[in-house]
Amino acid sequence: MGTDNVVFLEVLEWFDQTGKEIVYRIPQRGSGEIKFGAQLIVRESQAAVLFYHGKAYDAFQPGRHTLTTANIPILNKILSIPWGMTSPLRAEVYFVNMKVFPNLKWGTRDPVAFRDSELGLVRLRAFGVFDIQVVQPVLFINRLVGTQGIYTTEEIAEYLSRVIVSRFNDYLGEHFDTILNLPGRYDELSDGLSKRLEEDFSHYGLGLTNLYINSITPPPEVQKAIDDKSKLNVFDDLNRLFKMKAAMAMEKASENQASAGAGVGMGFGFMMPAMFAELMKSPDATSRGTEARCPECSHTVPSDARFCPYCGHQILVFQQCPECGKNLPPHARFCIRCGAGVEEKPQEKICPHCKAKNLSESVFCNQCGQRL
Repeated sequence: MGTDNVVFLEVLEWFDQTGKEIVYRIPQRGSGEIKFGAQLIVRESQAAVLFYHGKAYDAFQPGRHTLTTANIPILNKILSIPWGMTSPLRAEVYFVNMKVFPNLKWGTRDPVAFRDSELGLVRLRAFGVFDIQVVQPVLFINRLVGTQGIYTTEEIAEYLSRVIVSRFNDYLGEHFDTILNLPGRYDELSDGLSKRLEEDFSHYGLGLTNLYINSITPPPEVQKAIDDKSKLNVFDDLNRLFKMKAAMAMEKASENQASAGAGVGMGFGFMMPAMFAELMKSPDATSRGTEARCPECSHTVPSDARFCPYCGHQILVFQQCPECGKNLPPHARFCIRCGAGVEEKPQEKICPHCKAKNLSESVFCNQCGQRL
């Protein structure tokens, strides 16, 4: 039911038909006159935020809720005559999709510079996927959504990809000296990069559930040089060459239908039960992600808690300080810890060597690879 009718109360609910909508506002265009007693229906995978008088008023968990505003049916229209029959008591509801949004792409639009200890300055391209989830709906709306009627993954994926690439460049420069050591260490790189990005994403009310690196590739000429060097290393060591030949012979034998191939196949058959047993031991990833924990003391707290019952930490975050990351109360204009203005945004860091723009907390320049 619409939000501008005169007599009837509203029943507010929302269904995501595309699978890509993160936030949906009712009404989608302009502001509304949600009346006293309107019913708000929130599904299990959703959260709702009521904005009243232009400010975030409250956040609602799954269930049916009765909204309280000063808009009274019929009487409200009579009192709004001086304002052209439009009530000045504006109210909107933002529905936030709390599910995990998987398979978002990230990658280097332009190659990033990396100073390799053996190959010199190398420009790398990296690509992968990541999954996100809204964990602080009010903070997410205040920081990123603003007054938009619909906010989708397409509108945020490009910015988050830029953040990931910048942190990837910093982490690579601090923990790796040469790209020759990268093969076999993608998991280590993904874990370290995820921990660094969790802080960045938390400033926008987002959680990074998974991050995967699909490929890190240098230019073709560097790839050719690496291939040539690897061939020399193999043929310089005859022992390695003999082992490689023996492995190739075993692979061919396993492909045959003769007794030798059957023996190799039988060996793999004995390994399968142990492999399945290891898979069954791992806990369900979905059940791990449903627990709500206090970020300060790590105790489990109720999903609708505003403050932690153990340490008093603020669970429902309306805003965060852009300087120190302190959780701020509603309507705060200055940080209660460092005094910084809440509306102030961190400035981009300019590289003193090539004048390229980087994120405010970048350590290495994405353009020239020099330390900032």
